[in-house]
Amino acid sequence: MTGEHESQKVLDSIRQQKIQSGLQPFKLVKYFSFSSLGVFLIFTLFLSWLISNHARKIMLDQSEDYSLLLAENLNQQVFRRFVIPAVVRYGRIALSNPEQFEILDRIVKGFTQGLNIKSVTIYDSKVNVISYSTEEDLVGKTDVGGVEYHKSLAGETNSRLISSGSIVSLLPGTTPINCILRTYIPFRQVRENGEPGDVIMGVIEIEKDLSKDYAAVVHLQGRIIIVSGLVMAVLFLVLRTIVARGSEIMEKRTMERLRLEEKLNQSERLAHLGSMVATVSHEIKSPLGIVRSTAEILEKRIAKVAPGNEHLAKIIVDETIRLNGIVMEFLDFARPQKVKKVKTNINDVVNKALTFIEPKMVQQKISLKTDLCSDLTQTDVDPELLYRALLNILINGLQAMKTDGILSVQTKRASEGTGVLISICDNGIGISERKIEHIFKPFFTDKHKGTGLGLAITQNIVENHDGQITVQSKENEGTTFRIILP
Repeated sequence: MTGEHESQKVLDSIRQQKIQSGLQPFKLVKYFSFSSLGVFLIFTLFLSWLISNHARKIMLDQSEDYSLLLAENLNQQVFRRFVIPAVVRYGRIALSNPEQFEILDRIVKGFTQGLNIKSVTIYDSKVNVISYSTEEDLVGKTDVGGVEYHKSLAGETNSRLISSGSIVSLLPGTTPINCILRTYIPFRQVRENGEPGDVIMGVIEIEKDLSKDYAAVVHLQGRIIIVSGLVMAVLFLVLRTIVARGSEIMEKRTMERLRLEEKLNQSERLAHLGSMVATVSHEIKSPLGIVRSTAEILEKRIAKVAPGNEHLAKIIVDETIRLNGIVMEFLDFARPQKVKKVKTNINDVVNKALTFIEPKMVQQKISLKTDLCSDLTQTDVDPELLYRALLNILINGLQAMKTDGILSVQTKRASEGTGVLISICDNGIGISERKIEHIFKPFFTDKHKGTGLGLAITQNIVENHDGQITVQSKENEGTTFRIILP
């Protein structure tokens, strides 16, 4: 039994390798599908980042252009409405004079009102000092203007962006989004035709708060990433469902193909084996008959010549009868069985089989319980073949039980209402789960005597009737065979 167990393990390993080999191309497709989905996800996230950054750049460029335009207009307004009148009236510009400061402050605030400008600062051209600012606490501070201040004094317009926060700032409890754009332009004299002159009188700094616009861009970036992630998640779930379903179908088809291959291989092996068995059985059958006839003659002569020793010849006769039964069983398995169906009462066949085994039941003190349905319709079966099938099961049941066992036989209509169910149950030693998978295989037996063909022949008979045979068993509790005939 150990060798058989090892052989089964080898067969299971080969079957698993065949399944894996059959599924290998599909696993490769699955791998590429998920890899493509991952690449697509990374590309989508990169694309969303690229789009949001482009939107951010466009916003900043537009804001910078707008700030430059405001600064140039402010340059025009301050020069025409403050510088010229102040020089005419006061002789020079002196923002330390509260009256001049108030006039400039009124002009600047009137110009910037409603333009979303955070502050306007004017630096002196001679000293790095803030001469004027809409934020009064900055007035008079020195060395505040940095590189941008010196670039503007050299006639170069420039800007500086100060921002904090990113897409992470969309999470609660993080640093808020902040974005300030500072634009520096040289404060020039203005000619009569409106063109800027060459004399630089100072530097104008316009500080604009872009936090709201920048936050909108960040929110857009977050929405793009979230939508992309959701789309990818949906695609992933759909693909995973398709792949799982495909894998299940492929595995079923592979298993079905392997089952058919095994069945075909088994049929071919059994066909060759059957041909060999038929040939050998025919060769054995004739000499066996001669041996039996000779032993019967010897038995009669020994009874006359040497009374009391005739049992020796009787042993030869009994063994030849047993061997003949084995040969007939081999022949029955090897040659095709022709089913000759006639209208038959199933209960009659069951009673005939029970009558045959009655002496054996009496010998083993086996109790018989029958529950035969009285209103079964006539069924198209071959009564001889069905009788042999039932007999095989009943004999197995008797062999599985010791003395004082119980054998139960039942017939009834099948649950579908279109067939007959025959149930044979014993309370014998039962069959282990490992063995129950092989009991219908030819030549499988755990008995010291027997060919292992009884249940294989029984299954063939039932299947030739388009029926079905099943078995349920538990060790030390008993076994139940069920035959359903259409």
